[in-house]
Amino acid sequence: MALSELIATQTQLLRRAVARESDPSSDFDLNPDVVLPEGRKLRPAGVLCAFQEGPEGLEVVLTKRSSRLKHHPGQIAFPGGKVDPADSDPVDAALREALEEVGLPRAQVEVIGALPPHETVTSFTVTPVVALIHGRFDPRPEPGEVAEVFAAPFTHVTDPARFAVQYRRWRGQRRHYFTAPIGPYYIWGATARILRGLADRVQA
Repeated sequence: MALSELIATQTQLLRRAVARESDPSSDFDLNPDVVLPEGRKLRPAGVLCAFQEGPEGLEVVLTKRSSRLKHHPGQIAFPGGKVDPADSDPVDAALREALEEVGLPRAQVEVIGALPPHETVTSFTVTPVVALIHGRFDPRPEPGEVAEVFAAPFTHVTDPARFAVQYRRWRGQRRHYFTAPIGPYYIWGATARILRGLADRVQA
C-alpha cells in the first residue's frame, strides 16, 4: 500500500473511532476496590491527541515533561492542561496549550472530535481532543515545561496488543495502570489509558 493510501485509511479509521460512543474512563478503571468520594470536585482540562503525517503513516505527537516540574516530572503526556478562565471550553484549552507547549499553530489543526472525559488521580476531568495536523510541523518545546517532543506511530498506539497492565504502590495500595512503552519512552498512566480507549474504538 502506498503511503498516501495508508494515511487515508488511518485517517478514516480515526474519524470512525471518534464517532463511536463509549463510557468515560479514569485512572481507577483497573482498580475497582478504590472508592471515590461523592461530591468530589474535578477541575476541567483538555489535552490534544493530534496526529501528523510521518514516514510510515500517521503518528501522534507526544511530549516528555520537564524533570523540573512539580507535577508528573519526566512523564509522557499529550500537550494540554487545565481550562483557564479565558478558555471557552476544553477544546480551546487543548489548542492553546499545544501552541504554548510545542508551538503548534491552531491554523494547522483540524479537530475531529473528542473522546469521553477521563478522570485522573489528581482530580482533573480531562477531555481528549482528537485532531489532525495539516502541513509541516516543526515542534518548539517550551523549555520550562517540555523536555522533548516526539511522535509514536498510529500502528503502535491503536493496537491493544501493545498495551500491558503493570502496578506500583500508591497511597499504601497496589495501583494498576496501562503501559505502552515504545523505544526509550515509557507511556503509562492517564496518557496510556486514553490511548488504550482510542485503540479499542479503532479496533471495534
